[in-house]
Amino acid sequence: MKILVLVFHPDLTASRVHRRLTEEMEKQAGVTIHRVYEAYPNEKIDVEAEKSLLEQHDRIVLQFPFYWYSTPSLLKKWEDVVLTHGWAFGSKGDKLHGKELLIAVSTGAAKENYLPDGNFKYTVSELLRPLQATSNLIGTRYLTPYILYGVMQHLSDEELEQSAKDYVAYALNPELA
Repeated sequence: MKILVLVFHPDLTASRVHRRLTEEMEKQAGVTIHRVYEAYPNEKIDVEAEKSLLEQHDRIVLQFPFYWYSTPSLLKKWEDVVLTHGWAFGSKGDKLHGKELLIAVSTGAAKENYLPDGNFKYTVSELLRPLQATSNLIGTRYLTPYILYGVMQHLSDEELEQSAKDYVAYALNPELA
């Protein structure tokens, strides 16, 4: 299985968590890492190059920090210009059918905040529903998201190392997790 990890972090070099997750994933055979903000610092996305990357892989991982209960802005723009009618959806838009889509997200706040009786009143899975709906539209199999909670809550170096290993294991084999 060929895996494409699309990393949507506006400043990956300054990110302790996503930089480490990306570094660990980069060591894996059969995995392509695509740092989207680095590829398009001016946000002028090469649509054909992105489509080609997607077509060459079996599992697509969207990795990003959770911002205001949503995705970073370039991920939304990427969806708008890459996942087009007639290519990704519509009567002839079947280029992604049968592929898998995995969301890998980190939250600043702890897990207990993302419960019906928590501070935010919704689970992360509920807040990711638009991406699940997108997966349905483009014909991918939506995998249970990988969620790393509480990264702003003093995640120790040891916890980060374990999380990086857990992320890789899950992304490579989500059925076993």
